[in-house]
Amino acid sequence: MSQKKKILIRIGSLRHGGAEKVLATFLKNLPKDQYEIDLLLNLYSGKYLSEIPDWIHVLYLNKGEMITTNRLQDLPEKGFRVLYQKLLKKFPKLLYNGKLKSKKYDIEFAAIHGFRDEILNSPLHSSKKIIWIHNDLRKTQFHHYTDDEIRKFFGFDKIMVISEHIQKDFENLARNNDEKNRIVRIYNPLDTEEILRKSEVRSQKSEQNQQPTTDNQNPTFISVGTVFPQKGFDRLLNVHKRLLSEGFPHKIRIVGDGYDFENLKNLKTKLDVDDTVTLLGFTENPYLHFKTADFYVLSSRYEGFPTVLFEAITLKKNIIATDVSGVREMLENGKLGLIVDNSEEGIYEGMKQALQNPESFKLYQNQLKDYEMPFNLENSVKQIQQILDDL
Repeated sequence: MSQKKKILIRIGSLRHGGAEKVLATFLKNLPKDQYEIDLLLNLYSGKYLSEIPDWIHVLYLNKGEMITTNRLQDLPEKGFRVLYQKLLKKFPKLLYNGKLKSKKYDIEFAAIHGFRDEILNSPLHSSKKIIWIHNDLRKTQFHHYTDDEIRKFFGFDKIMVISEHIQKDFENLARNNDEKNRIVRIYNPLDTEEILRKSEVRSQKSEQNQQPTTDNQNPTFISVGTVFPQKGFDRLLNVHKRLLSEGFPHKIRIVGDGYDFENLKNLKTKLDVDDTVTLLGFTENPYLHFKTADFYVLSSRYEGFPTVLFEAITLKKNIIATDVSGVREMLENGKLGLIVDNSEEGIYEGMKQALQNPESFKLYQNQLKDYEMPFNLENSVKQIQQILDDL
């Protein structure tokens, strides 16, 4: 029997984000007898920790929940984490000789684009390097990447991208066939059976406090995601207020948590929509809420390939989505859902159409009825395995 490949995977944490969910799903479906995997987290926290198989060795730089405030009592811990992580980034040999015990890896894998430099600056020059790009790098929240900065990703042996849009962007910057061949598009591993199963859960004790309420009189719009500006929930609330003032009664339900949660809560009160907007925070099973909503809204300012949209497709929801990366590909250029302009006005027009003319969404429902995903979980996992095995 051939020796197991030794792989180091790096990601910030396993909080409730799309990339984290995809990584956990992938690892759960890997055969344990073929690889020896160390998963290194900057912060040992997040809902997906419990989903990591026990044969994977989980390491971490810091432990505890993410600190998103600047409260006086939190500053020492927050400052220590930042300095410690910066130190290890600047002097990677300290990390590799210490925490990683001088282990020699065959493959080093950045599970998100933010770990580009950590992997490329690894003192292990003989290891093969892979990166998984989940976002449109031109529009990321804290940093818009230039051509020169995106070119640095060609230091990897394989660049895994999740949408056609991102693939074309990288291919346009490739200088030769060798670089072009490093780019591979792989659909995110998504467990559709699990989504359908969880959407039907009714009696499990863990779900008792998560049963969604229904409103038979007013249409309900749901949006799901980590609560930060990228997701455009502020735009959704502004549009909600505008439509209410124009005489279109409806409800909004937002499932998710994140550092912008308090700001969103304050905006809800400021707009005087506390009675019509429900911020559910984090929930173990968002699919219950999906199931009972009339419309799903993707209000994002930018995305890479929004996994949550595939969840909405799986559950055959009426979909309204802003025209961000991945949406046209996923909705087959508007065959499976309504694509609107990436603006507050676009979201307004889409939701107004849903309220004024809900019959128009029957076109999408007819398409969704017999729609089958262009990929499945098994194929996505096998594709990534093939990359690992061929390096």
